[in-house]
Amino acid sequence: MTPSRTSRSAIALAALFVFTGVAHFVRPETFDQIVPPGTPMSARTATLLSGAAELAGGLGLLLPATRPAARWGLLALLVAVFPANAFMAQHPERYGLPAWALWIRLPLQPLLMWAVWRAGRSVR
Repeated sequence: MTPSRTSRSAIALAALFVFTGVAHFVRPETFDQIVPPGTPMSARTATLLSGAAELAGGLGLLLPATRPAARWGLLALLVAVFPANAFMAQHPERYGLPAWALWIRLPLQPLLMWAVWRAGRSVR
């Protein structure tokens, strides 16, 4: 693949992150409720910052010049939001979702990180 081409996996990940990023702004209350206690900012601020990061990272994966920076930004974001995913798994009754689904999501996070790593690499 040449540097000017965008892989299908990068496009799929970009779509995932852009869709989720937009959702943070369209339905912020959904994301506010999963911000764990003790987060050093308000839940709404965390929601909007993570939404903006998802949008920027997703769009960044589409452009060869910004792909490496998008990779690092999305990896940092995925590390930063992991506590929210763990909080959800520990309190499934708050979200009306099956506990197993929330727990199975946790080991999938490293797979998503691997996909971001591969999709965001510089191609030479």
